[in-house]
Amino acid sequence: GELYVSERLDREEMCGEAPTCSVSFEALVHNPLNVFHVEVAIQDVNDNAPQFPKDSIHFDIIESTPPGARFAVGAAEDADVGRNSLQGYELEANRYFAVEVKEKQDGSKFAELVLRRALDRESEQSLRLVLTALDGGDPPRSSTAQLYINVTDVNDNPPVFAHDRYRVSLREDAPAGSVVLNVSATDADAGINAHITYGFGKMPVKVLQKFVVNSENGTVTLQQALDYEETRSYALLVEARDGGGLVAHCEVEVEVLDVNDNAPEITMLSVSSPVPEDAPVGTMVALVNVNDLDSGENGQVRCELAGEAPLSLVASSGGSYKVNNAAAAPVLRVLARDADAGANGRVSYWLEGGSAGTAPPPVSVESRSGALYAQRSFDYEQCREFAVAIRAQDGGVPSRSSTATVRIFVLDRNDNAPRVLWPTAAEAGGETPPFEVVPRSAEVGYLVAKVVAVDADAGRNAWLSYELLQAPEPALFRLGLHSGEVRTARAVSERDAAKQRLVALVKDHGQPALSATATLHVVLAESLQEALPELSERDAVSELTSNLNVILVVALAVVTVLFVFTVILTLCFKRRRSQ
Repeated sequence: GELYVSERLDREEMCGEAPTCSVSFEALVHNPLNVFHVEVAIQDVNDNAPQFPKDSIHFDIIESTPPGARFAVGAAEDADVGRNSLQGYELEANRYFAVEVKEKQDGSKFAELVLRRALDRESEQSLRLVLTALDGGDPPRSSTAQLYINVTDVNDNPPVFAHDRYRVSLREDAPAGSVVLNVSATDADAGINAHITYGFGKMPVKVLQKFVVNSENGTVTLQQALDYEETRSYALLVEARDGGGLVAHCEVEVEVLDVNDNAPEITMLSVSSPVPEDAPVGTMVALVNVNDLDSGENGQVRCELAGEAPLSLVASSGGSYKVNNAAAAPVLRVLARDADAGANGRVSYWLEGGSAGTAPPPVSVESRSGALYAQRSFDYEQCREFAVAIRAQDGGVPSRSSTATVRIFVLDRNDNAPRVLWPTAAEAGGETPPFEVVPRSAEVGYLVAKVVAVDADAGRNAWLSYELLQAPEPALFRLGLHSGEVRTARAVSERDAAKQRLVALVKDHGQPALSATATLHVVLAESLQEALPELSERDAVSELTSNLNVILVVALAVVTVLFVFTVILTLCFKRRRSQ
């Protein structure tokens, strides 16, 4: 029952950028048939370094740009998640620029170049700086990109978008070439400095493959099909650049709408066949799994059985469904074919073997249909499997026949309650029941006794668990759930009663569960000699209690008779006086 990793796990390949990653499957247990839903969480390790889309990034910045101006550098990509993902940026020391880290609504971090000091093209026409991206691993991983900054001549006004952020929804079945939206920006300058061209900023490659923007009019178009089950939203960074090199940015959030484009998939996990005809209602005979990759209402499935059969579907965990059989269903139906026609091809079925004096077979066969029925209730504890030979015979003269062997496996049901072997119950003759002596100096965990029980059933129906049902000092003793061992839960104190009576419950894991109880008498004493007076006192007290009960009953009867007699005399006296 142990699970092993069968091949190297790659969290990034399995789950991409999802914050959590897990693998779910059904674990099937036979004899008895059951299913467990298993979910394995895949934890991330820092095995990927941040990567810039390009090794070199170019900027054209006008010399009159005021300090405080910001320039989007874009974002490095890190396939890891959480703490191991991209955490920040560092810029090579210089006089003009600093780097600041910004965070988008989706949690991704991108760098902005901030001008700290006015540029002077006449003194320095270009700059070359090194930008480093760092993740949060231990030790951290990093990568670098070269920033080439070209200082240009004056361009007074940068482009301005109509909105800083656009939101749009798009169905996942939208065809390639569909228009997503149109963004627009204006520039107060004139001439070449007012000519705006549109493009995408630094974005992941998979996003750039899905969308394209028209450089002249700012129309964003879909160029690859979307898949809601793969990615539910996209964040686009659109930039507008004028002829003088000034750039403005806006964000476009594209929400992908789910479409019912996936049919449910049915997987047969297990089938138990044949099924005993005395199987109770509710017995699971098959397990199927239904999965739909869509989400919401599109991913909700409704299952039903087609045709007429004494079966029903019951929803289980993880998209699984159990098939149940009704009582009195046939055990099996055999089928033989005969190529002849008429009476020569008419097949009848008979049980082979058997003679006078032998026990009747546990099944019978219907001569025309070949259906096998149980003749009596099966008992798993007496017979777990048996085989019968079926003879198929035609109606020709002379008749021809052939035989086939049917092997029937009996499934266990929880029809036996646990039986306690120790401690034994007290005899009806008044003998002293068995007892255990526990020294008052016993430490925590001292083994007092062991409740021993057996169950004639098999499998899960024979798994036993123990629990303490009754104890005068609840905190003094504990009972092992699976071992049945009675141990002290704390140190014995002087306040604890010398005689303790414990009642243990033993139950199996059948459906429904069956149980039995066991009574254990414990005497707190340092030795057996010290415990004997306690037992004698208990017997004396028991005898005295019995005698007192008799005396009380007799006294109550006498008082009742005297009371009735007094009432009668009083009534007679009053009646006589009145006359």
